Amino acid sequence: MFVSNNFLRLGVLSALVGMSLGVWMGANQDFALRPVHAHVNLLGFASMMLFGLFYRAVPAAGRGWLPLAHFGLSVVGFLILMPSLTLLILQRPIFMPAMIASEVMLVTSMLLFVIVVFKATMQKPEPAAA
Repeated sequence: MFVSNNFLRLGVLSALVGMSLGVWMGANQDFALRPVHAHVNLLGFASMMLFGLFYRAVPAAGRGWLPLAHFGLSVVGFLILMPSLTLLILQRPIFMPAMIASEVMLVTSMLLFVIVVFKATMQKPEPAAA
């Protein structure tokens, strides 16, 4: 349950950060960071929660190196992309190479998740014990 629990924890933390950013933008009537708000909520909250719920529903899919690589690339890519995107929007693109690398990490993590899901859903179910 390591992968599931940690995706779920990061998902709810991302929701809190995304909502807080939304409240801050509304209070200041400054919506320049709305792409960051959207990415935090989609990549952080929605995606990580769905990943966590899948691994919770199919525990066997969470075993091995593939789910760990999926988790690692997702988290590292997300944690690099959000500040890089923020700085880009604020016209300080000092981390542009890191931002590009994080996007590659996130797409690769989704590819790994696709493989995990296909492997888990193509296996024949084990017969029920009598």
